[in-house]
Amino acid sequence: MTVTLVLVIAMAVLFSCGVYLLLERSLTRMLLGFLLLGNALNLLLLTMSGAAGNPPIGKSSEGITDPLPQAFALTAIVITFAVSAFLLALIHRSWKLSRADEVEVDEADVAIGRERDEPDDDTDTDTDTDADADADGTETTTDAEQEATR
Repeated sequence: MTVTLVLVIAMAVLFSCGVYLLLERSLTRMLLGFLLLGNALNLLLLTMSGAAGNPPIGKSSEGITDPLPQAFALTAIVITFAVSAFLLALIHRSWKLSRADEVEVDEADVAIGRERDEPDDDTDTDTDTDADADADGTETTTDAEQEATR
């Protein structure tokens, strides 16, 4: 097994564990999942930079390592640190206010999800009949139809 293969396997394990922890309802586990994803991203950037070679400053141009992925990894470390500090502040504030670490289910999101899952049965709403229209051309609706639309 080569060093690159070991790093790819470690990166895949970190990504999978990070995604699993991000899907939890506990804020602390979400933070740990985000940290694992940040470390996996750093491994990805360093693995994709290629094999190790001579330093960028040297006499020969053979085997020079590209410094750009290393700069991306440093940037990713800074961003991961900043977002982690923000998540820690959210966790601390949530703990101070409600003494809970769990994210609650939002009823409005559940209602939107239910509406999205319901099939549309309004296939014949565009056709008007003479019985539904008044003499002046406006539609009349019954109280039952108004309640159904609410």
